[in-house]
Amino acid sequence: MLFNHSVKTGRRNEFVDVTFVVADRIKESKVKSGICVVYVPHTTAGITINENADPSVKADILSQLEKLVPYGAGYSHMEGNADSHIKASIIGHSVHLIIEEGSPVLGTWQGIFFCEFDGPRSRRLYIEIIPDR
Repeated sequence: MLFNHSVKTGRRNEFVDVTFVVADRIKESKVKSGICVVYVPHTTAGITINENADPSVKADILSQLEKLVPYGAGYSHMEGNADSHIKASIIGHSVHLIIEEGSPVLGTWQGIFFCEFDGPRSRRLYIEIIPDR
C-alpha cells in the first residue's frame, strides 16, 4: 500500500520530523506486521533515522554536513546546488522500518527525519507499507 505525503520546508538546510506521519500511515494501512519503506524522490533531499529527544543532534548533523560539504565551494555543477546533491547522497534517499503490532519499530530516542538541503521547497515523501505474507 503506497501513500504519499507533502512536506514543506522553510530553510535551505533543515530536518523535518516525519515520525508521526509515518506512524499514522502505518495505522491507516491496518497492517499489524511487515515492513515500511520511506522514500524521498528528490536529488537534493534525503531521509534518515536518528535521535529525536535532543534537538541539538539535528543541529550538529547539519553543521557537520555544512563543514564537510560547504555551499558555494566551487563545484562543477552549474545550478549552484551541488552541495545539496552531495549531502543528499551521503544521507540517502530511503529508510526501512519493521512494523510490529501496527507501529513502526524505533528505538527509545529515535525519530524519522526528512532532510532538506536545497530549500525552502514543497517536497514529496512516499511511504510503502508491505505486510507480512
